[in-house]
Amino acid sequence: MSLDTLISHNTLAPTLPSGPGDACALVLMGGGARTAYQAGVLMAIGTMLSRQSTAAVFPFRWLFGTSAGALNAAFLAARADQGADALGSVSSFWRTLRSHQVYRLEAPGWVRANRLVAGFVLARQVRRHRALLDSLPLVDTLHRAIDLRRLEAILEHGHVQALGVTASSYSTGEHWTFCQVSPSHQGHPWHRPGRRADFQPVTIEHLMASAAIPFLFPAVPLWVDGHREHFGDGSMRQLSPLSPAIHFGARRILVIGVGQPQRSGLGVRAGGEPTAGTIAGHAMASVFHDTLQADVEQTTRVSETLAKLPPDLAAALPYRPVRVMAIQPSQSLDELAQKHINELPAATRNTLVGLGALDTERGAAGSAAALASYLLFEPGFVQALITLGEHDAWRRRDELQAFFASTAAEQASPR
Repeated sequence: MSLDTLISHNTLAPTLPSGPGDACALVLMGGGARTAYQAGVLMAIGTMLSRQSTAAVFPFRWLFGTSAGALNAAFLAARADQGADALGSVSSFWRTLRSHQVYRLEAPGWVRANRLVAGFVLARQVRRHRALLDSLPLVDTLHRAIDLRRLEAILEHGHVQALGVTASSYSTGEHWTFCQVSPSHQGHPWHRPGRRADFQPVTIEHLMASAAIPFLFPAVPLWVDGHREHFGDGSMRQLSPLSPAIHFGARRILVIGVGQPQRSGLGVRAGGEPTAGTIAGHAMASVFHDTLQADVEQTTRVSETLAKLPPDLAAALPYRPVRVMAIQPSQSLDELAQKHINELPAATRNTLVGLGALDTERGAAGSAAALASYLLFEPGFVQALITLGEHDAWRRRDELQAFFASTAAEQASPR
C-alpha cells in the first residue's frame, strides 16, 4: 500500500457508508497450483470461527483476488451466505481438481526424445492457442464450480459488499481491479498511475484474465472504457496488492500470499550453467514476485505512525490506521513440489523434459520443481499445500483469534 493510497484516498475521497469502521477485507494473492495453500489456511480459520456464536455470518465484508487467488475469492463470495462454513468449502474444490481440468497439452510420449521435437509440439500449441497451454478446460471447470449468478443476490442481501478481481492489461500496461459491488455502495472507481478500477459484474472471463499466467495461458479480451483490451495475470507488476481493500475503506485486512521464505532450490551447483528449468523457474518467480511483504510493512509503518498521534489530532484527521495480518507459507513450496514432480500429466512432463525444463539430473531438481509447482494441480501436491496452510494457520491461532475478536461486534451491526 502506497502512502498516496493510504492518505490521499482518505483525505480526498468522500466518506463511504461501508459499515462499521472495523470491517474486514480478505486479500488473496496468486501463483498457479501453489494457491491451494490458501484453502488450508481458510479451512483452519473456518474451524476457529465455527466455534464462535457468530459462525453463521460471513467474516469478510470485501474480497479481493489476484491470479488463482481471484478464483478462490470468487468461489468464497458466491457462498458467503453459508457463513464461516464457506471457508472450508474452498478445500473441497481444490481436492477434486486435476491438471486436465485446468489446462491441456497434446503431445506424444516420444516428445521427450529431444528438444527439437518438444519445441515443435510447443510451437504447434502456440499457433493453436496463442500460448503454451490450452486453458479452455479451466473455463468449463469454473462454470461448474463458481455460480456467479448467486453473487448478485449475495451482494444484494449484504453478505459481502464487494468482490474485486485484478488483471494486468497487455494493451496499456495498467493494472485493473474489476469490482462487483452491492447496490448500497456509493463509492466511485479510482484511477492512480498504473492502476485503476472499474465497477462491473465479475464474469468467468474476468477470472480467466486474472489467472492467465504469461506464456503459459492465453491473454483474455475484456471491455474497458468502451473498447477491448487484452489482459493477463494480475500478479504481473502488481506493486500495491492492498490498495483495493484500502480504497473500499477496510480497517482490517487479512491477506494470504503464496510466497515462500526461501528459494534456495533455484540455485545451480557452483560453476554450473543455468538449465532451461532454472531460467523458466526464475521467470515464473519474477512474474509472481511477491510485493506483499513490502506493501504490508509500509502500511503497518504508516498505521503505527497514525496511532501514535495525539488523540485530539488523530480524532480531527479524516483517516484511520489499518490493521493488516499476513499469512504466507512457512516452508519452501519449491521443495514441496520437488516431491511431487512425477504427478504432472505425462504429456506435460514429457514435453518439459524434452525441452530441458525438467532437468533433474544436473543439480537442478529445485529449478524443475519451481516451474512444476505452478502446474501441479494434482492430489498429492494440492493436499500437501492444504496441510501446510492448515498448519501455518493453527500455528498462529492466537493471532488469528485476536484479529477476529472484533468481528462479533461488527457482525452485530446491520449491514
